[in-house]
Amino acid sequence: MAGLRKQWNARKDEVAPWWGDNSKEAYSSGLDALARGLDAWGKSRAGKRAGKPVGFPRFKSARAPRSVRFTTGTIRVETDRHHITLPRIGRIKTHESTRKLARRIDNGTARVLSATLSEDASGRWHVAFQVVVQRAVAVPGHVGAQAPVVGVDVGVKADGLLVVATPDGREVARVAAPKSLTAAQHRLRVLQRGAARQRGRYDSATQTRQQPSNRWRVTQQRIGRTHARAAAVRRDVLHKATTTLAAHHQVIVVETLNAAAMGSAGGSRKRGLNRALADASLAEIRRLLGYKTRWYGSVLVEADRWYPSSKTCSACLTVKTKLSLADRVFVCDNCGVRIDRDRNAAINLARLGDTHTLGEQSPTESGSVAGRGASQETDPAQAGDAGGDETSTPHNTTSVGQTGTASPQGEAA
Repeated sequence: MAGLRKQWNARKDEVAPWWGDNSKEAYSSGLDALARGLDAWGKSRAGKRAGKPVGFPRFKSARAPRSVRFTTGTIRVETDRHHITLPRIGRIKTHESTRKLARRIDNGTARVLSATLSEDASGRWHVAFQVVVQRAVAVPGHVGAQAPVVGVDVGVKADGLLVVATPDGREVARVAAPKSLTAAQHRLRVLQRGAARQRGRYDSATQTRQQPSNRWRVTQQRIGRTHARAAAVRRDVLHKATTTLAAHHQVIVVETLNAAAMGSAGGSRKRGLNRALADASLAEIRRLLGYKTRWYGSVLVEADRWYPSSKTCSACLTVKTKLSLADRVFVCDNCGVRIDRDRNAAINLARLGDTHTLGEQSPTESGSVAGRGASQETDPAQAGDAGGDETSTPHNTTSVGQTGTASPQGEAA
């Protein structure tokens, strides 16, 4: 990053004489993304990076989502709780109130480190503050108000986005999948076909298309708003479900799924499954629980990726050799038990958390539970003071830790 910045400063007047008209953070964001991309590419070539091979960084297209991160300058939450101030942009009115963040800043229990301004598919702009917050370690009284240990099985079926069960086999909750992208498919098809007609014919002589019309641009805005609404509906369901889990259960066990690999191959043969996986956002569930369990003082246990939660019988612990996705009812070949597939998996996951907290023997007396493959997420270090001072945040002498709990990763206004 330092080398790229040095080269940019040496050549910016020659290659980009207009650079002074923009905020320096626009260039810093691009250089930071390039540095991280080159680092990932180099480590991937050297075999030092896990996962799929990473290619050389590519230029973003003109239609790529736009964003910029501000780390210096005037980053301030205004006193009226409905305006913020950003460098070079100035004062901006916010749709949501900023009172929660402003209250912590005024009390000296939070400091703003940076602000990221980004545009969504519908053309709306969002600002997210990265904040370091000092929080109390005490566990709130409502945690564990329901079943102390639960397992969470995730899926793509309409009636089984989340199936929550206890180690003794009781189903606590079942959250239906919103299927927001599936519901918007008809409208998207109509809009995309219309956009294809409005774009203009291809000129084989010049190998170019005609300039897009204003109606084409309007149609693209409607497509973006449709995608943004589908994402908002999905996000709302996931946030409500994960908040309920973290606030009412002491130990939560989830699967460690490689969601990217699940939908990366198959082509048109598994097009419907890939769309269903994208519509469910399976990886987002574990990410949300990761920080919400820290907020509410509960524990998140992540089962190993190869743990056979769906293939293991919750009654006799016999593992089936084959179980296809079409088999929605688990039938044990050993004891003959018949049980819903998702509920069976949730019970097995819950027993991993039960073993993790209470010992190797399950209280349900169903036999020894193999606790291998379950890893507890460690508690983060307590947030301290960030280095340097910002022009936006007044630093008073109020002792840190007078307000309630908050994420050590910061909170979006």
